[in-house]
Amino acid sequence: MSYSASFEKHLLKFKKPAGTSRGFLLEKPCWLLKIKDNEQGIEGIGECSIIPGLSIDNELLIDEWLHAVCNKINETQNLSEHFPGLEKFPAIQLALESAILDLKGGGKRVLFDNPFSRGEEGIKINGLVWMAGVEDMFGQAKDKIETGFSTLKFKIGAIDFEAELNLLQKVRNAFGQEIEIRLDANGAFSNDEALAKLERLSKFHIHSIEQPIKPGNWAEMQKICKNSPIPIALDEELIGIAGTGQKTELLKTTQPQYIILKPSLIGGFKAADEWIALAEEKSTGWWATSALESNIGLNAISQWTAEKNPGLPQGLGTGGLYVNNFPSGLKTIREKLWFVR
Repeated sequence: MSYSASFEKHLLKFKKPAGTSRGFLLEKPCWLLKIKDNEQGIEGIGECSIIPGLSIDNELLIDEWLHAVCNKINETQNLSEHFPGLEKFPAIQLALESAILDLKGGGKRVLFDNPFSRGEEGIKINGLVWMAGVEDMFGQAKDKIETGFSTLKFKIGAIDFEAELNLLQKVRNAFGQEIEIRLDANGAFSNDEALAKLERLSKFHIHSIEQPIKPGNWAEMQKICKNSPIPIALDEELIGIAGTGQKTELLKTTQPQYIILKPSLIGGFKAADEWIALAEEKSTGWWATSALESNIGLNAISQWTAEKNPGLPQGLGTGGLYVNNFPSGLKTIREKLWFVR
């Protein structure tokens, strides 16, 4: 076999500003790692996708490390997923794993062979409501429900809390209790106010809330997970946690009801697999969420997710965010994501 590896950078541009409690995103970078089988003429592609200010990957060093990964493949002709130091670059790790899987699958963007990748089954996903004014967010929710979504995820924490309560009341009044509501605070609540806010939010029959306080304070998070009337899902808390020991200690200390898996932020598929195994030992639930990847990365993560036969709605409905996304077989039909080959 003769392999050649290369990469290229793309700047994805949002159709409209994407609002979170950390601010609004207008564009974001991604890099495509390409590994070509020169003899067969097929090419595997993996996406390195970061969210500046959230990913631990040092954006200024990504080109340098991608060069190093490509040089190693070109020089050794060894398709190994193990590259020393990539624990500090989880997005590159995912790109490397994805490119190798895609190449082994014939370069057809089919990384896993399962009913989803064969186009036989869809993955149930939540409808994402981005941060905005109350009327805008209600309009987004209405559109999602009319499209067929039964689970909505609201990003909260950036606008006035009373306005957010009014929004949730308006949604419940309009659409009843049948709609499942998830919340994502992105660490917006202070330690002192978190439980009081969670108590007020609980009257709207919330399924779960992601990362109510900033990551890193495990003792406070343990207190919140134990006493919150709303089930807690750890999200940003998982970023930068490497190795079985650290992962085990985090779950043992905080005892969350759920964890959120973003392979681009936590070190790729194998790292996510380990999180799942450790969580299931403690009867902790999980679901996967995209981290604003292009369709290249979203496709890979969706196929990996389908491999796990997930029971809960997943957070994979971000394929329509960009004006300059890559062509894809991913299609959202009502509340399911499908892969059309």
